[in-house]
Amino acid sequence: MKPHGLRAALVIGLAAALSSAMAGGLGLGGQSTTFAVVIAAVVVRPDFGRWPLALYPVLIVLMGLCMGFGTLTAQLLAGMPQVVLFALVTVVLRIAALLLPGKLQLLANVVTLGGVLPLLSSDPSWHAWGQELAAIALGLAVGTLVQINLAPASSSTATAEAPARAPAPAAATATAPDPPPAERLRAGLRSPLFWRKTVLLTLALPIGQGLGALTPKYLYFGVLLLLNDTTAATAERVRDRIIGVSLGVLMPLLVFNTFGLSTVSTGLVLGGTAALMTVLRLDRNLRTALFSSAIAFSGYGPLVAWYIPNRWLDYLMGSLLALAAALWLPPNATSCCAAPRQGPPPA
Repeated sequence: MKPHGLRAALVIGLAAALSSAMAGGLGLGGQSTTFAVVIAAVVVRPDFGRWPLALYPVLIVLMGLCMGFGTLTAQLLAGMPQVVLFALVTVVLRIAALLLPGKLQLLANVVTLGGVLPLLSSDPSWHAWGQELAAIALGLAVGTLVQINLAPASSSTATAEAPARAPAPAAATATAPDPPPAERLRAGLRSPLFWRKTVLLTLALPIGQGLGALTPKYLYFGVLLLLNDTTAATAERVRDRIIGVSLGVLMPLLVFNTFGLSTVSTGLVLGGTAALMTVLRLDRNLRTALFSSAIAFSGYGPLVAWYIPNRWLDYLMGSLLALAAALWLPPNATSCCAAPRQGPPPA
């Protein structure tokens, strides 16, 4: 067990409870409160390290733009089926994500995710957009401040001393400059791996509906978050996701059936999930488990007992769909006609 594991669990539980209480006090809606709880829990780092300060404004601006695009699309095409809206937003934002510089390519999936989140609502509105964006900012602030104030002294000392270390030689730290945006866009659009994932994403939601999934959105999220360029990487993500999702539903069921729904219960769920993952030495699955716990407990409340088995089954189908695509359409089968790729690989 890591020395700071149980302390991190306490910090995660406290951050989740505080963000839930503050979101309620600010009058944010139920779905917005879920945003705040999820972000506050996952932004806490178990090693008590610090995220780069630039990440916070970049993430908020990026989510605001992408969620705004999803909201605008839903309002302009209000009469269109949900599968059409998902497909349109997915294609546009995945192409837009190709323009991200190399340092932000890790946020490529976040761009697509932000765009489709408003489409999950029965009535997307700019009021809901503002509340959800405020909830994201609240979760980032609460989680970070709670971690800073409850970090162990050794972590604070290490953070303070880090800048004093001798810098690495320039030759070792130099990186190639990013190619121009137009070149990144052309390289991405020539990549069959980009189109493999994009086409499968546009089909994931109707596939889920056709299979009778009660929450077909999780087939979409399974493909979005798990399908990688290589079969090995996809299989590893699928394994980690299933472990995290499976263990992340235990605390919501236990706490709901014992204590019911409350701000304190929210903290118990997230802190208990973090402690469980620490005891089982499954730190690599921690964030997946926290996502699963927070969404199940804070997002669905009294329906948690109905939601958990259906979400698990639908996420399993999404994971298998991503794995099947990686196996049946491997890189060597999809790149026979591709031009050489330049710049960062598409997510």
